[in-house]
Amino acid sequence: MEESMEEEEGGSYEAMMDDQNHNNWEAAVDGFRQPLPPPPPPSSIPAPAREPSGGQLLAVPAVSVDRKGPKEGLPMGPPPPPEANGVIMMLKSCDAAAAVAKAAPAPTASSTININTSTSKFLMNVITIEDYKSTYWPKLDGAIDQLLTQSPGDYIPISYEQIYSCVYKCVCQQHSEQMYSDLIKKITNHLERVSKELQASPPDLYIERFNIALGQYMGALQSIVPLFIYMNKFYIETKLNRDLKDDLIKLFTEHVAEKHIYSLMPLLLEAQSTPFQVTPSTMANIVKGLYTLRPEWVQMAPTLFSKFIPNILPPAVESELSEYAAQDQKFQRELIQNGFTRGDQSRKRAGDELAYNSSSACASSRGYR
Repeated sequence: MEESMEEEEGGSYEAMMDDQNHNNWEAAVDGFRQPLPPPPPPSSIPAPAREPSGGQLLAVPAVSVDRKGPKEGLPMGPPPPPEANGVIMMLKSCDAAAAVAKAAPAPTASSTININTSTSKFLMNVITIEDYKSTYWPKLDGAIDQLLTQSPGDYIPISYEQIYSCVYKCVCQQHSEQMYSDLIKKITNHLERVSKELQASPPDLYIERFNIALGQYMGALQSIVPLFIYMNKFYIETKLNRDLKDDLIKLFTEHVAEKHIYSLMPLLLEAQSTPFQVTPSTMANIVKGLYTLRPEWVQMAPTLFSKFIPNILPPAVESELSEYAAQDQKFQRELIQNGFTRGDQSRKRAGDELAYNSSSACASSRGYR
């Protein structure tokens, strides 16, 4: 009888310990979820008690129970002090989390790279001077070569978008000064070769070849200047107070035109005195090009320039009308000497008009409109 009472009492006490442990765990969880009220004074904490059999269990502090002792369910030592509202358990859980964090393995290199992704991307986009010389400038150099040597109407297999992107990236990476220097050096070397080829040209081909060189270069500038517009805007105009197109035109003036103007002008004057020795379009291109390069060259042959550029000569005055008439008569005599007589042209025009009028009359008489 006593043994059964003891076993029943031991089982009730074990159940009471399990319920108390469960209540303490729930209190700790509630302590994490809700704000903690101020802890009550120690005197207000009720002492552990047990109601008579058949009643509800009161809060009893958790005690360490040795399941492997000689008698199961019996306490092996004095109970620990009560924990107020789960505060101490929360602190212990924080300490346990810190211990787990210390025991965890160190972060791998991949996690570090993921954290610094933006920094690594920025560093990967940096263009060093070695990258500029080995990757970016060779692309620009090849495109400039093709633009400088193209003939009018030729198709150039280059990507203008790619070239503009190279210029944009180099300017953003502070390589504008180096890029401008390389561009000037590149075009200067090209113009020096052009000048040497012109010097080796025979007189009868000199005017035509100069016209080709001038037109080819001016056509190339229409593509080169827009490709380097970003460098022009943020470096040449801002820091050098100049314009890229003006600088490149000046290069042709210094390295080609100035070296050949005194050989070219006598040939132009001679061609002017001989009608149709040089085509009017070639003469007009050269005269207008020289005026664009250096307007003061007009003084070398004002009459020649006045035939293709307006307002070169001073306005006509009444007292000089006789001189103008004499010049016209002189020009007519030169035409006659070269086989272009006024009478032949007049008779030819009269014959053409007569043929046209007779054909129109026949068509109208037959009812054609």
